[in-house]
Amino acid sequence: MILKLHSQFLRLHGYYGAEPSVQITLDELALTLECTHRNALNIIRKMEAHGWIEWHAQRGRGKRSELFFRVDPEEIAALTMIKAIDRHEMKKVMDDIKNYTNSTRLPERLQGWLMGYFGHHSKLDGDNEPWDILRLPLRQQIHQLDPLRINLLAESFVSSHVFDSLLTLNVETGEISPHLAHEYEVSEDRKVWTFYLRKDVKFHHGKTLHAQDVIYTFERLKSYNQPLLYHFVIQSIASVTARSSTCIQFTLHQANEYFPSFLCTTRAAIVPSDLDLDHQDQLGGTGQISGTGPFRVTEHNESMCILEAFPDYFKTRPHLDVVEIIQIPWNLPDQDSSSPEGSDPLFPILLGGSSASKQGRTQAMSRTLVRKLVTCNTEKEGPLQDLKIRKKILSSIKLSEPDYVTKSIPIEQAPLVENHIHLVLATIPQYRKDAAVIAAQLEADGYRCRVKIVPVEQFKGPVRMEADLILFSLLLDQDESLRRHDLYLTLSSHVEPALQVMIRKQLTEIEYTKERSERLTKLIELEHLLMEESILHVLYDKPFETTVLPSVRGVRLGSQGWIDLRHIWFPSSVL
Repeated sequence: MILKLHSQFLRLHGYYGAEPSVQITLDELALTLECTHRNALNIIRKMEAHGWIEWHAQRGRGKRSELFFRVDPEEIAALTMIKAIDRHEMKKVMDDIKNYTNSTRLPERLQGWLMGYFGHHSKLDGDNEPWDILRLPLRQQIHQLDPLRINLLAESFVSSHVFDSLLTLNVETGEISPHLAHEYEVSEDRKVWTFYLRKDVKFHHGKTLHAQDVIYTFERLKSYNQPLLYHFVIQSIASVTARSSTCIQFTLHQANEYFPSFLCTTRAAIVPSDLDLDHQDQLGGTGQISGTGPFRVTEHNESMCILEAFPDYFKTRPHLDVVEIIQIPWNLPDQDSSSPEGSDPLFPILLGGSSASKQGRTQAMSRTLVRKLVTCNTEKEGPLQDLKIRKKILSSIKLSEPDYVTKSIPIEQAPLVENHIHLVLATIPQYRKDAAVIAAQLEADGYRCRVKIVPVEQFKGPVRMEADLILFSLLLDQDESLRRHDLYLTLSSHVEPALQVMIRKQLTEIEYTKERSERLTKLIELEHLLMEESILHVLYDKPFETTVLPSVRGVRLGSQGWIDLRHIWFPSSVL
């Protein structure tokens, strides 16, 4: 009942809390709280007993009583969240907190509690054995875990611990090794790839991995009619056939040296053929989320995702027993709301947080960079089809360091010369602040710029073609060549025909290039060409690192620079 009373207070404050007190009738309160006159009076008395409000009643028809608010809504939100997390009743609570509070920072009371709640904990199970639990806060909401539909890095991070791919990439060496397949062969013309599956690999719901699951996975990918990362590799697959229950053969339309790298990604993770992933709800339905990975999903909703170690994992079982990932609407201590998409918002709390002494820390430094970019859409009729105008417009954008978003732009100091050029800048919600700074810089140089925020899942669609400028990021990790190739192929769809032909010709040649380092070199050369043509404008690169306390063992970095939870463990002496 206390959670409901919290919700009612947040609703009441959301309607009337702009002033310390408000004159109101009991009928109006009943209407706001969506209850009867009698229940409204009971609710008011309970809130007054808790010290949240004061109620000065006036008797008589038409007379208005006075309501005083005595606590901030953020304090009630903190209490609500503490109880909701313990009871796994997050969804309704988070909706109330987001709807009826305006704070973007956690109140001190909740900060202290969260610093103790998140991180590593241990308890004894029914057999009196220690059970290791890791609780992680996350600002990004995990909408999807289906490898076909994941869009955000947080979704990819979780999905990579639930599903497995045929091959795996060693982040340190760049070497590709068998994974769900124990061996593979490739024909002399590099068009036919044969994979031999491990025997007796189990999905989380009990099904044994079969060649049919691989066929089902890639047929789903090939038939998906929405824009998809690495679609150019998927299109190169002519057929997938089973030679036996443990032998699968891919035939490509033409040789594509990205193919084995693609098979290491979460996008190419194998899903079971007996579960209908295409008709499950976007959230929930954890029974449909079943992979062969080291963790299985036991709960997934809008605010929480709980993973448990899979005891029948075909490789080494994780040391952790449970991982609880909880989406929070605020910034945690030491977290910057303008952090780049690739930054790791989980692990400052996992590995010590702001309360831990910085002495004695070790560094697990990732080589991953997040590159922020602006591109010009020259397919759209308008001034950006002129190279000189493109160069001049891009020269107005001077967003060159990550903390620039926190600085004000002194527009009044720049002489405004109206040039009658109107621009539309498209980006995703995460880059709203950068977009605002860029728009202000363009306005200062006399351009008119309207920012258009597009949901992530729609960003690769036709909506971009309506914009003049496009702001986004490129993650430069171990999949850098794949990501660059996908980006430049996408760019080729909104440039003039002659340049489009040239870009696609070079990209086709790169697909045939066997050496990974040579592919990357050629892609960087293509990037320089696009910059010379003022199609692509690099704003800044930002590296990031994960700070690790000595008590955390088994720290390894995944392909995106985030820590791999498969290997994390905590010595019993620090439980």
